[in-house]
Amino acid sequence: MNAYILTIGDEILIGQVTDTNATYMANALNDEGYEVIEHLSVADTRKGIRNGLDRALAVADVVLMTGGLGPTKDDITKKVLAEYVGTEMAFHEESWERLQKIYSSFGKEATKHHKVQCELPATATVLTNMRGTAPGMWLEYKGKIIVSMPGVPYEMRYLVSHEVIPRLVAGNGDSQRQRSLTILTAGEGESTIAEKIEPVEDALPGHMGLAYLPNLGTVRLRLTIRGTDEAVMQAEIKEHQGKIEAIIGHLVYGYGKEDLALAIQRRMQEQELTLVTAESCTGGSIASMITAHPGSSGHFKGSVVAYANSVKNNQLGVPAGMIHKYGAVSKFVVEAMATGARERLNADYAIATSGVAGPGGGTEDKPVGTIWVAVAGPNGVKSKLLRAGKDRKRNITYTVHQALNMLRTELDKAGS
Repeated sequence: MNAYILTIGDEILIGQVTDTNATYMANALNDEGYEVIEHLSVADTRKGIRNGLDRALAVADVVLMTGGLGPTKDDITKKVLAEYVGTEMAFHEESWERLQKIYSSFGKEATKHHKVQCELPATATVLTNMRGTAPGMWLEYKGKIIVSMPGVPYEMRYLVSHEVIPRLVAGNGDSQRQRSLTILTAGEGESTIAEKIEPVEDALPGHMGLAYLPNLGTVRLRLTIRGTDEAVMQAEIKEHQGKIEAIIGHLVYGYGKEDLALAIQRRMQEQELTLVTAESCTGGSIASMITAHPGSSGHFKGSVVAYANSVKNNQLGVPAGMIHKYGAVSKFVVEAMATGARERLNADYAIATSGVAGPGGGTEDKPVGTIWVAVAGPNGVKSKLLRAGKDRKRNITYTVHQALNMLRTELDKAGS
């Protein structure tokens, strides 16, 4: 079946808010075998919403809408929906009672403005929003389904997972669904991986597909299958996953939405190992990525952002003569940074970076994008020269991924 995503809000159109709702809804629909035909953002106006619905219902069986359900006068989605499907607005007493209880639990009283949120299209099936005050609405119109939900992301996600998808699945019966597995790799580029696993890809059955999703220093491989039998689909995905990993298993660091920092956290905590970083050109970005995950204190001890040469010398013990002779951006200095951090912060492993992130600061010998990374551990220290571009942000992200993957590789070797 075809689906359409319609997001409502001037704040989206003017770039004030990034529309993450569409991504979530598309993933949820895709998992259940719906083909998302189009995603459209419209203004919170009668004309914008009506035009959006006209466009959506012309091509899709299901329309998921977000936005415009607040208590203020500029939120007109409910009234436009009622008008569009030819019904009246009606007060929903159960929603009002629930809303009053919510505010009472906070020692507050619901006002007449909140009461407006309980005025809904009379023919709508109310979807209880356990994460907020604005209910969702399920409308059936000319054999098609229109679902309207709040634009607040965590409220929308609750309604999609607990109300919308279960209803769609129940209505589909034995209709074909879609399942996928994302294999996460690092260490080789998209074209190299594609060449290596070409025989597996060419032999995929017609109801399966393989997509390459590259990022700076990483490539995600998404295996997708369509079918009606859940057990059969999962078995086929596992079979082809095995064939892929028989070829590039050494590049695989995880699955699904896991990133390199989380993959390292899992490995280090399983082996009861500790980590520190010594960062120059990345400015603490590696440490930030690591500590973004709950539980990172179980293996990560700390970081030294050694931007100045004096900090490299005084805090990490890099000899001043070494810096003077080879320069801060060099194999010798980055290895000394990693070794010094490991020893002085008393950790099992240390990552170090030093380079010219750009856009300025490059020389003829060391142009912008010249970056060294090193990993020090129980088996010594290893380093790698990166040749990146001229975009500072991209260079830092690329370096973070490369450095983390160096450590991941060392941990996999030690654990094998």
